Amino acid sequence: MKQVPNFFTLLNLVFGCLAIVCVLQTGENIIALSDESATGTIVNFPEKIWWGSLFLFAAAVVDFLDGFLARLLKAQSGMGEQLDSLSDMVSFGVAPGMILYQLLRMAYAQNENGLEVSWAALLPAFVFTIAVAWRLAKFNISTTQKYSFEGVPSPAGGLLVASLPLVLWYDQDWNIARFLLNPWVLYALIALVAYLMVSRHSMMALKFRDYSLRNNGLKYALVAAGIVLIILLGWLSVPAIFLLYVVLSFFVKEPAVSAVSPKTDREETDITV
Repeated sequence: MKQVPNFFTLLNLVFGCLAIVCVLQTGENIIALSDESATGTIVNFPEKIWWGSLFLFAAAVVDFLDGFLARLLKAQSGMGEQLDSLSDMVSFGVAPGMILYQLLRMAYAQNENGLEVSWAALLPAFVFTIAVAWRLAKFNISTTQKYSFEGVPSPAGGLLVASLPLVLWYDQDWNIARFLLNPWVLYALIALVAYLMVSRHSMMALKFRDYSLRNNGLKYALVAAGIVLIILLGWLSVPAIFLLYVVLSFFVKEPAVSAVSPKTDREETDITV
C-alpha cells in the first residue's frame, strides 16, 4: 500500500509525457487565425495541442491525489518527494514550455513569412521551463513553506499555460484569439509568470490550520469565486482564477513554519485542489 502514492506520481509523469507527444504533433498547418466573415474567426490548431492541455489537467488531478494518499496511508518518504518533483518538472515545466513554443509559432505564423521565424524568437518559451526548475529546486530545500508558498507553485503556473489552447479552442471569441496569439502578449505572460514562480512573494496555500471563517476567509472566497467563474467562463476561468489567487495572496499573512527536515508530504501539490 505504501507504493500507491508513487503509482499516482508516476501516472502524473506519464500524462506529462503524453502531453508533450500531443503538443509536438503539429502536422503541416499551423495557421493560427483566418477571418471567415464579419461575424467571427476560426482558430486552426496544430493537430493535438489541445489534447496536450487536457493531459496536463489530468496530471494535476493525480498530482493532488498522490499527496492526499501519501498522508492518508502515512506513506510519506524522501523517494516520493523526489519522484514528485521530477514528475512535476515534466508535466508543469517541460510540457507547458512546449505549449508556449507552439503558441509563439502560431502567433508568428499570422505574419508574412511567419513560418520562417527564427528559433531565437521562440526560445523565450523555455524561460518558463527554467523558472519551474528553479521553483521546484527551491521548494525541495525549503523548510518553511508549510501554510504558504514562496512564489507561485509550479502546478498553478503550468495549468495557466495549459488553459490557453483550451480557451482558444472552446471560446473562439475573435478578440480573445487576436489578443492571446500575439507574440508580445505571450512574451509578457512568460515573463510575468516566471517572475511570480521564482519570486519571494508569499503565496496562499490551500492548507488549513483550522476551518474557521475568521482564519480562512480569503481561502474560502477563492474556492467560492472559482466555482462561480468556472460556471460563467468555462476554460477562461483558469486565467481568471490564477489572477484572483495572486491578488488574494497579497492579503493573506501566514507565519513561516520552521521544520527540522525537508518536507516529504508533497505539500506543493495542494494548490491544485
